[in-house]
Amino acid sequence: MRQMKTPLFSGLLEHANRNPIQFHIPGHKKGMGMNPAFREFIGENALSIDLINIAPLDDLHHPKAMIKEAQELAAEAFGADHTFFSVQGTSGAIMAMIMATCSPGDKIIVPRNVHKSIMSAIIFAGAYPIFIHPVMDEKLGISHGITVKSVQKALEAHPDAAALLVINPTYFGIAGNLREIVRTAHNYEIPVLVDEAHGVHIAFHEDLPISAMQAGADMAATSVHKLGGSLTQTSILNVREGLVDVDRVKTVLSMLTTTSTSYILLASLDMARQHLSLNGRQMTERAMQLAEKAREMINEIPRIYCVGREILGKPATYAMDPTKLLIHVRDLGITGWEVENWLRDKYQIEVEMSDLYNILCFVTAGDSEETIQILVNALRDLAVEFAHVQAEEQPTISLPEIPVLSSTPRDAFYAPTETIPLTEAAGRVITEFIMVYPPGIPIFLPGEVITEENIAYIQENIRVGLPVQGPEDESLKTIKVVKRQTAISG
Repeated sequence: MRQMKTPLFSGLLEHANRNPIQFHIPGHKKGMGMNPAFREFIGENALSIDLINIAPLDDLHHPKAMIKEAQELAAEAFGADHTFFSVQGTSGAIMAMIMATCSPGDKIIVPRNVHKSIMSAIIFAGAYPIFIHPVMDEKLGISHGITVKSVQKALEAHPDAAALLVINPTYFGIAGNLREIVRTAHNYEIPVLVDEAHGVHIAFHEDLPISAMQAGADMAATSVHKLGGSLTQTSILNVREGLVDVDRVKTVLSMLTTTSTSYILLASLDMARQHLSLNGRQMTERAMQLAEKAREMINEIPRIYCVGREILGKPATYAMDPTKLLIHVRDLGITGWEVENWLRDKYQIEVEMSDLYNILCFVTAGDSEETIQILVNALRDLAVEFAHVQAEEQPTISLPEIPVLSSTPRDAFYAPTETIPLTEAAGRVITEFIMVYPPGIPIFLPGEVITEENIAYIQENIRVGLPVQGPEDESLKTIKVVKRQTAISG
């Protein structure tokens, strides 16, 4: 019964209904001071609760009333000891996790295919990343997660690591054996941090991969807006006591969080938590049924393949979220990017992501039989339109060698730099990020030593048409490296 409560949203409504005269920000004052066209579109209800942390409404930085109760209800719903609301997105929650556990010079074990927010946090913290290569799926051209065996090897080599970070599930809905990974790390008394950006719903259905909190992880940055029904930019940070200093987490979160927190965003988190806790299983079951129906129909279309449970059974593919439709189009003889544009132009369908070989579509409780059928019909038409195209031999996706890290990414990022030709950069320390997508794994990160082999890897990817991204010089003719100090002569 407690989960039926919505203390934050209800408190906001009560305040708005009192209709106080406002002499505080935001300056639009219930919409009266803004562009009338925008006010009309957004609506009076939303603008009436676009408020800030005045005394009756609690304060996200030091919650003692309605926000405190809303976060406690969220902790109960997600199986955490503490849950903190984030209006800085999951990126903000990820940064807080890392900066709360890592001090300058500390090691953190991370997969090589991490989100840029993780590397940003490592730079801010001044930590040393210890990389584990994720398992590559050469057929699909994507990376999965990390294995228990690779985690064990990393921990044996670096038992003094401050934390281990795991992505669970991946962007594509694939999960490793998280429970065993957590158990392995805890044997070394090392906390496990989970990037759970794409897994807010998995805690609410027994046929989905287990959630970070269910697996015994110490912290999880969980995006509620992606698949949980809250507004864009809202996430939560779930924390388990023991190996993590909760007060430190609170301090770092406060440092990273705006003092002008949006109460519309916070209220949407409160309401999404209620909806998930009361109806999450039913909503997820509905999404799973729609997705499985779509998968079955898509796999009847010639030369198009939608990944299913047949992918499971290996260490890095321990479980999957079937609501993610990873649709492989390589055999059509066109790229995923071309398919994305074709669907947009012909059917006004927007997909989540495309790459060289695939498109990715998310199915949620917000879908219907009609939206699924439109997608399937579009893909049928796609297969007919490109039936005459001969599938060419596509470049093989391979992993680059992980370079030697000569300094912390922070030291390299802030070091004096110079720009030199890529072809002359072997042996120098890079200050930029360079990655190829797919598979979305960095070739170089700040602080790593450039090698001839990885220069050749970059040039080969450019030659076969794979997008190499990251440096300021998008042509990849030059890159920035740590400037060499020259002696001053008298």
